[in-house]
Amino acid sequence: MSASTLPMDIVSGDRDGRLVEALRHGESSAAERLVTTYQDRAYRLAIRIASNAQDAEEIVQDAFLTVIRKIDTFRGESAFGSWLYRIVANGAYHKLRRRQGQRMEIALDDVLPVFDEDGRHVAPVADWSACVDNPCRRAELRLAMSSAIDELPAHYRAALVLRDVEGWSCSEVADALSINVGNVKARVHRARLFIRQRLSESLSVTAFTQSFRRIA
Repeated sequence: MSASTLPMDIVSGDRDGRLVEALRHGESSAAERLVTTYQDRAYRLAIRIASNAQDAEEIVQDAFLTVIRKIDTFRGESAFGSWLYRIVANGAYHKLRRRQGQRMEIALDDVLPVFDEDGRHVAPVADWSACVDNPCRRAELRLAMSSAIDELPAHYRAALVLRDVEGWSCSEVADALSINVGNVKARVHRARLFIRQRLSESLSVTAFTQSFRRIA
């Protein structure tokens, strides 16, 4: 049985069954319905990974064209929205990689905490609880977080955003980025360590500056 002859509940498995059927049959209003239903969410996903409005718009347009051209390859094994978001995420990842070029790998030795012979941290461990609880410093923390994410190489940023921001499972991230689950876990782990290091540096500088100003 071909995908185009599958029953409605099999090809969709979700609320988008009629949209999927309309796309399969090339109905004149199908493309407009696709854009109306998914444009905002697809754009938010694209810009979170690519961090560039123009790129995000191109990514979403390309994703919609891909969906329309390849709708017959959609087998209904997952929700239609999930399939579309994987296309968007993959497009954003490749767009970011092309823009960044070959950025260096994150070495674990550069981001892991250093311990002494007794297993204690050599450097003080940053406590960000005050920043999270203080409304005046939340904006500062978000800015530092955003800046740190922007520094990440494309393959780390995509994995981190999909896993920690979008809340995808490791298997969903692996499927979207065409890598295995082990690679997803490794990339997310290194990205988190990198973010933690950058936040520690940023907040330490801020704390020092504030202390200096009080003394002055």
